[in-house]
Amino acid sequence: MGRGKTQVKLIEDRTSRRVAFSKRRSGLHRKAFQLSVLCDAEVALIVFSPGGRLYEFANAGMQNTIGRYNETNTKDSTSNQVHQDIEKIKADAEALSKKLDALEACKRKILGSNLEECSIEELQSIEDRTEKSLLSIRTMKARRLEEQLAKLRQNVVKLSHHKQELYFQYQKEHHLAMAAAASAMATFPDDDDHHDVMDVETELFLGLPGSSRS
Repeated sequence: MGRGKTQVKLIEDRTSRRVAFSKRRSGLHRKAFQLSVLCDAEVALIVFSPGGRLYEFANAGMQNTIGRYNETNTKDSTSNQVHQDIEKIKADAEALSKKLDALEACKRKILGSNLEECSIEELQSIEDRTEKSLLSIRTMKARRLEEQLAKLRQNVVKLSHHKQELYFQYQKEHHLAMAAAASAMATFPDDDDHHDVMDVETELFLGLPGSSRS
């Protein structure tokens, strides 16, 4: 008869546990070596004893195998993350597509299309939303008109001030021109005075020297 199946559990006896560790560690080391030779596999084995002693086997060098493991693990993690991101993007796109379809259907109903399939409650809801939308639109329209009216009033005030400034400038220039004209008139005599002077000068030089007028 063969041996019975060994129950896998902690060996309570410390001596027996050490013996079992030594035998199974040697068997595990042998199996790892056989796997690497028979299958041309890169195998690395690390074992710590209960006392903390290190046992290892690596047919391609422990550091090389660990480096290869880290690189492969990083690639796998990156690939998994990319796959998860793609799946999330697809799910988000599908959800957005459904929302857009629902919004388009609601838009058509608000515009008065495809109302045959609507219930009384849905029609009432559409009517309420339409009235609210109209109220918002009218409120915004009134606000825009008030803003435009205020701007027009400001422009009127600016134009009135500019008109007054132009008028004052015109009055100032007109007064200056009148003053300059008056000054010119005071400096040069008129034609009648000029003829009188010429007449006096003519009378003074009439006749020969020493003779008297008849």
